Amino acid sequence: MMFKTIAIVAGLGLALTATAEAQTPRKGGTIRMTAPYGSSFTSLDIHTTQRAQDEIYAKALHRSLYIWNSAEGKPVLELAKEDVVSGGGLVHTFKLRDDAYFHSGRKMTADDVIWSYNRIMDGSKAYPGARYVRVIEGAAAVEKGQAKEISGLKKIDDFTIEMKLTEKVDPGFYFFTALTSIYPADEAAKESFIQKPIGLGPFKFVEHVPGSRIVLERWDRFYKPGKPYADKIVVSVMGEAAARDVAFRNKEIDTSVLGPAQYVAYQSDADLKGTIVEVAEVFTRYMGMKPNFKPFSDKRVRQAINYAIDTDLIINKLVKGKAYRATSWLPLTAPGYDKAMKPYPYDPAKAKQLLTEAGYASGFEFEWTTSQNESWGLPIVSAVIPMLDKVGIKAKVKQVETAVLAEVVRTGDYQAFIYSQASGPDPQAALKCFHSATPQSACNYTTFKNAELDKILDEAGQADDPAKRVQLLQKANALLYEEAPVWFFNYNKAVMAVQPWLKGIQLNATELTHQNVEDLWVDETSPAK
Repeated sequence: MMFKTIAIVAGLGLALTATAEAQTPRKGGTIRMTAPYGSSFTSLDIHTTQRAQDEIYAKALHRSLYIWNSAEGKPVLELAKEDVVSGGGLVHTFKLRDDAYFHSGRKMTADDVIWSYNRIMDGSKAYPGARYVRVIEGAAAVEKGQAKEISGLKKIDDFTIEMKLTEKVDPGFYFFTALTSIYPADEAAKESFIQKPIGLGPFKFVEHVPGSRIVLERWDRFYKPGKPYADKIVVSVMGEAAARDVAFRNKEIDTSVLGPAQYVAYQSDADLKGTIVEVAEVFTRYMGMKPNFKPFSDKRVRQAINYAIDTDLIINKLVKGKAYRATSWLPLTAPGYDKAMKPYPYDPAKAKQLLTEAGYASGFEFEWTTSQNESWGLPIVSAVIPMLDKVGIKAKVKQVETAVLAEVVRTGDYQAFIYSQASGPDPQAALKCFHSATPQSACNYTTFKNAELDKILDEAGQADDPAKRVQLLQKANALLYEEAPVWFFNYNKAVMAVQPWLKGIQLNATELTHQNVEDLWVDETSPAK
């Protein structure tokens, strides 16, 4: 089938994981996690939001057909026990678990899976998970309002569903994120569900204090025997790196995502360097350009921007080495990443030449929308502006909150934006974000359209030979490099500080903060017993 594993580049977390294996997990206690990517959660309806921040609580509250296994570097079955493949690799018959209970006490059935996927394909709502469910035959017809139900999804019995796909892909890569969580069909249709969500996860909802925290407590009927270990999880909103730093040093939180400044400080602190866990994540940081804003519609202008920016200098000086230089879209852990490909060199003279050829010898002006994020937001934009200025391009900053930026990107209300976007773990799904058939609301945020790219990606989707598929995806990635729909900035190196009493942390390359929390536990030295 599809790509079975992705390479994991892990760092200093070995001491933590080794001790976790040597000890018997302890029952009880509270796990205190942080939501580090903004000043709020967007919604308690995880189908509506693609923000990494929201998936932190959703991993505890909800479950999907598959789950990400960090040790194996691939998605594995979760709400299904078995997948029988037929129909030339396009038909999947899933045997569902018959021991998965919603927090309302009702058992999950095939009807809930079908209802959830149909809900996600409601075209009037533009749910971000539609980009994944669209791989099921007939899902696009529901999205366009041409059908009421997904034709490629059939209930065989209460615990068996048949799923017919449009492409020969491993469905695990499409159905492991919280965006495709299975909701209880009866409860989720009610208004009250959004205030008090009900899921299948190891923890049930207790309270949400907007702008502050989400509290969840153990679900005793969770289908994995003996799990979860902890009694409670508190996910506190802490968008400011300095606030997280103080709270972590004061032992008030168990996890803290480190920005570039903390990364350097913690590495040089004897008491803190042992708390660092790091992994090469499948995220690409970039500046997106609106193609119907006249200068950006010319490929030479987009290439000129890539030549005009001294990207390596920014990564070294501002990001403090907490990143890997981006060559094109696919990150270095992706099958299809081409090691021989060189990034755009810093060449202001070449940038000026391309601008002149495109008819912008005296430059132009554009508005650049950014959040305050220290790794890919305002500090980066501020460093790039003088570099662009040197070749005659003037950028005006428009600063917005992180949650607002996510909406700006999805709706196209920008001339340019700077963002961090999942570019894995499946390279085919990641590159599909540049397919002209992928809506902006799903992940084609720059509304990129290129007939040759569409053709290569469509061919990859029907390829039986995995080596042939990788070859085609490399070709697509090289075409994106040439077309430069974005400024290719960096691939993220995710770094998190973890208190020594929190055990079982997984080196999740899809997003380090997204932990399968049923496997986490705290020992008796935790202050939050």
